[in-house]
Amino acid sequence: VLGPLAAAAGVLRGLRGRKGRRAALRRHGSTAVERSVVETAERVGVLTRQAPRVEPVETLPPLVYHAMPFPGKFDITPNKAMATQQDLSLAYSPGVAEPCIAIRDEPEAAYAYTNKGNMVACISNGTAVLGLGNIGALASKPVMEGKSVLFKKFAGVNCVDLCVDCPDKDNFVDVVKHLAPSFGGINLEDIKGPDCFYVEEKLKAIMPIPVFHDDQHGTAIVCLAGLINAMKIAKKEISEIKIVCNGAGAAGIACMKLIQVYGAKKESCFICDTNGVIYPGRPKGMNDFKASLANETVSEDMSLAEACSGADVLIGVSAAGAFTEECMKALAPNPVIFAMANPEPEIRPTEAKRLRPDCIIATGRSDFANQINNVMCFPFLFRATLDCRATQINEEMKMAAALALADLARQPVPEEVKRAFDGRSFDFGPDYIIPTPFDPRLIRVMPPAVAKAAADSGVARRPIENYETYPDECAALVA
Repeated sequence: VLGPLAAAAGVLRGLRGRKGRRAALRRHGSTAVERSVVETAERVGVLTRQAPRVEPVETLPPLVYHAMPFPGKFDITPNKAMATQQDLSLAYSPGVAEPCIAIRDEPEAAYAYTNKGNMVACISNGTAVLGLGNIGALASKPVMEGKSVLFKKFAGVNCVDLCVDCPDKDNFVDVVKHLAPSFGGINLEDIKGPDCFYVEEKLKAIMPIPVFHDDQHGTAIVCLAGLINAMKIAKKEISEIKIVCNGAGAAGIACMKLIQVYGAKKESCFICDTNGVIYPGRPKGMNDFKASLANETVSEDMSLAEACSGADVLIGVSAAGAFTEECMKALAPNPVIFAMANPEPEIRPTEAKRLRPDCIIATGRSDFANQINNVMCFPFLFRATLDCRATQINEEMKMAAALALADLARQPVPEEVKRAFDGRSFDFGPDYIIPTPFDPRLIRVMPPAVAKAAADSGVARRPIENYETYPDECAALVA
């Protein structure tokens, strides 16, 4: 499939005229896959000057988007003059020798003479990709490319995707640990549990640059931000509520840990997997990471529905349909429901509201209110981390990000954001507990909060000098 798509897209590079493009594509369209992509591209307006049609066409438009006019989602372009022989002699030999020698003599000079200080690697082995499962490193590349462009789009952070064909966790660590010279930070992505915990812990101990597993901590940060606001609306205190989380993988465990750091009591937190509530000594489906969150008030098997009895908060990072009518009806008054499974949530908002009109619900989807989306976290977290050259991304920085994000949702929303989501209310309340990813204030608010936490906690090697001008400096990177 990939070869014909790339061929079709490649033909477009040297062609200008509408008729020429279509004719050439048809001429080179020798396979059924290629022909179908070309035909769909024409139908939705990609190969013409007409506006694309509004109605979705099943399956093919995403392929057209990824294949045309160029394969993939980003290019690498120079930021120095490359027009003359003199330019070339500076960019490469002999001029390049001088910064090499400077870095050899003083490694920190790499931040002055190379792009290391604004470069992140988005790395996966493809063992747990979105809702697709273990599809392998190569098939994970569209996701990793997408993540890379989000870093650039939202925070001006350069990022490249590295899809490593190492399903074995130790082999994967052995590859990644040698990459520090090229990058200012590592973003781990789509690695199956419990391997993801092992990989992150090992790399954090080995590598001299920050290592961050977004599936864990990015989800946890945005989830906590939404929960803080939902609790304010429901008039409940974090230290007094019962919380149930369905899903004990990377995101579920990280969410519960950060929520407990914020103030939830461990004995009031119940985390479930496919075998029910996790408790000390449970004989089935346990590992050290699950055991760290085992609820000591439980001593025998308990189902998700049983755990939901009287729960104030129900978090899902599991599977579509997991939140049944029995679960919904068992919850306490004014419950908070975060159904974050993708692409289909544990329960749809319409069904949740039918069963529990008193609930506040969030999902991971952009077509519903209250989207819990990692893109509101990781670009801005890394922006600050790189700018202050933090040695790690610690709990203080994660908490600062969550608090800043929660606070932003309580502020008046700019008109430009309202216009982008015609018809949606942006007044702080049950249908607006978290900002949208396209809120332009995120780049001004999030990095300063995180950078300050890094400095206050002692991990910033180059603290921000002027916090008054820093928000404008960040915004200028994405203007």
